[in-house]
Amino acid sequence: MNWFGELCDLYEKNREKAGVMEDGQPVLLPLYHTTVAAQVEVTIDEDGNFLRAALVPEEEKSTIIPVTDKSSSRTAGIEPHPLCDNLKYLAGDYGIYVAGKDCRKNHELYMAQLENWVHSPHSHKKAEAIWKYLSRNSIMKDLIGAGVLETDEHGMVDTKKKLQIVSQADAFVRFRVETGRILEPGALEDEMGRYAPECWKDRTLQESYMDYCESVESGMGMSYLTGKYTRISYLQPKKIRNEGDGAKLISSNDETNYTYRGRFASKEEAFAIGYEDSQKAHNALKWIIRKQGVSYGGMCLVTWESDLKKLPDWQADTETICQGVADEEVWEEDDWEEPETYSGTGTAGALRFRQAIRGYQKKLDQSSRTMIMALDAATTGRLAMVECKDYETSRYLKSLERWYDSCEWRYERAGKTYTGMVGIREAAELLYGTEQNGYFSMKGKEDLYKEVAKRWMPCILDGKEIPPDMVNLAVRRASSPVSFEYRFLWERVLSLACSLVRQQYKKRLKEDWTMALDENCGNRDYLYGRLLALADRVEYRTFDKDDGRETNAKRYMSAFSQHPFRTWKVLEEKLTPYWNQLKPGERVKYYNLMDEIFNKFSMGDFEDDGALSGLYLLGFHNQSYMLKNSAKQNENGEEES
Repeated sequence: MNWFGELCDLYEKNREKAGVMEDGQPVLLPLYHTTVAAQVEVTIDEDGNFLRAALVPEEEKSTIIPVTDKSSSRTAGIEPHPLCDNLKYLAGDYGIYVAGKDCRKNHELYMAQLENWVHSPHSHKKAEAIWKYLSRNSIMKDLIGAGVLETDEHGMVDTKKKLQIVSQADAFVRFRVETGRILEPGALEDEMGRYAPECWKDRTLQESYMDYCESVESGMGMSYLTGKYTRISYLQPKKIRNEGDGAKLISSNDETNYTYRGRFASKEEAFAIGYEDSQKAHNALKWIIRKQGVSYGGMCLVTWESDLKKLPDWQADTETICQGVADEEVWEEDDWEEPETYSGTGTAGALRFRQAIRGYQKKLDQSSRTMIMALDAATTGRLAMVECKDYETSRYLKSLERWYDSCEWRYERAGKTYTGMVGIREAAELLYGTEQNGYFSMKGKEDLYKEVAKRWMPCILDGKEIPPDMVNLAVRRASSPVSFEYRFLWERVLSLACSLVRQQYKKRLKEDWTMALDENCGNRDYLYGRLLALADRVEYRTFDKDDGRETNAKRYMSAFSQHPFRTWKVLEEKLTPYWNQLKPGERVKYYNLMDEIFNKFSMGDFEDDGALSGLYLLGFHNQSYMLKNSAKQNENGEEES
C-alpha cells in the first residue's frame, strides 16, 4: 500500500474518534472540517436571538469548523467558511462600525452558502439558528454592546486593539446555541454532543454538514490515487505540520502559461484526487503528527504502527526504549530476566534491550506494518515528503535491535553508567553543540538536528554505515578533552565516538569490538589507546582529591592521535616524576601492565608515527574503565598491588 493509502486506512480505523475533543489530546478532524483559533464566542438561542458574547481564553481557542475545499485553501480571495468565520463574513453591519472597509460581498457570499445548507434535506437546528441570527445584521452592534469589541471616540471599532494576536476587526467568531430546555438524565454524557450548546463539539452538526457535502455531486471525475469515480478536488488542505503551517503537500494546479503545453490538454488529465480521499489522508496525517510527531526545526517526522500500537521510537536512546516497555508492561512478569552484568557493561545491557524488543513483538499482529514519514518545506507554500518508508513491524524491530547492538557502549548519565546508544537529539548535540554552562547548546545550529535525523535514518532502519564525516568529527572532538570545560561533557562525546567507531568497523570490516578490554589484541591503534589510558591513570593517581588539573595524557591527546610515537616519548618524560610518587605496589603493577602492552606490538608498529584511527579511543576507553573499576574494588579506596 502507498503512503496515501496508508493514511486513508489510518483514518478509517480511527473514524469513530473523528470530532471527539479531549483535554490535551489532538483531535482527528471529521471530513470537510478544519481547526481554527477563535477569539470571540457568541451565544444565541434556537430562534436566533442574541443572548451574550465573550472573549475566548487563549487555552480554549482551538475550534473545529466546517470548511469547503476553497475556503480551507483560501489566502487573499473571498471564500467563506460554511458556519463560523471572521467578522467581515458574518457581519451585515460590518461597514457601519469598521471604517474604510466594504465587506458586503463577503457577507453576501457567506449568507448564500449557509442558506443552501439550511434549506437542504441535511440541515441542522444549530445551523438554522445561526442563519436566523446573522440575517438580522446586528452582530457588530451586539458585540460592542456586550463589551467584547472596543470602539474609539467616534463609535467605530478600534482596529488597533488586539484580541489574542489579531485585530479585533478581524476576529474569528464561534457559536453556542442554547435550547433553554431541561436536559434528560445522562444527556451531558452523550458522546455525539447533540446536547452540547457548543457547535464545535456537536458531532451531529458535523455529520449533517458531511451529508450535505456528499449530496452535492459537483466536479465528478476519476481519482488518480484510488481509481474511483468520485467528487474531485484540485485544492488541498493546509495546516499539516501545525496550525500555522501554510505549506501544502499537494500543490494546486496551475492552468496558465506552460504547465500542460505539449503534455496534457487540461488540468483534469494532469492530476485529480478524490475530495473525500484527500480529506481522509490529510486529516489522518495532521492527527498523527500532532499525536506523536517529532519536529526538528522545520522538518516534521512521524512514525506509527498500522493499528496504532505502541512502538519503540527509533530516534530515542536505549534507556528510554527499555523504560517505555517497563512502563507499558508489555510482557508477562515471568518473561523478565534480570540481565547479568559482565566486565565492561552497565546494568542496562544488551539482554535487557533484547527483552524490550521482544516485549513489543508480543503485542503485534503478523500483518502489522510501520510507516515513517518526514515532511519539510523549502518555502512557505510547498511541503516536501523528504522520507517515506514502509516496513513490516517485525523487520522494523529487528532493525532497531541490530542498530543498538552495533553501537552499544558505556554512557554516563546523572552519575550512573548505562549501556546502550544515545538518541538523535543527544547525538546531534554531542557532535555539533557548543558547550555552555554545563550543557551543549545548539543555538543557531537547530537545522543540524534535522541533518542528523535524515542521515542516520538509513543507518538505523536499513543497516547502513554511519557517514564517515560524522565518525571523524566525533573522533576529533573526543581527541581534544582540553577544549571542554566540564569533564563529564567530554566523556559523553568520547562514548559517542566509541559507539560510532564500533558501528563503522562492524559494518565496513565485519569486526565486532566489544566494551570488555581485549588484553590479547595486537592492533597498533588499540594498543596505543591503552598506553594513553595508562599514562593518564598513573598521573591521575598522584593528584589530590579536589585537584581539577588535566593530566598530560589528556593535554597531548590530540597530538597523540596524529603522531603517537613522537608524542609518547614526550609523555614518557613527563611521567617520570609521577612514577616516583606512586606507592611501590602500584608502581610495580603499572610497570608490568605497560610491559604487557609493549609486548603486544608487532615489529615496527610501535615506531610507526602515522595518525591513529578511531580505534585508539576504544582501547583508551576500555583500559581507562578497567583501571578505574579496579580502584573501586578496593574497600579502602586504594588500588591493590
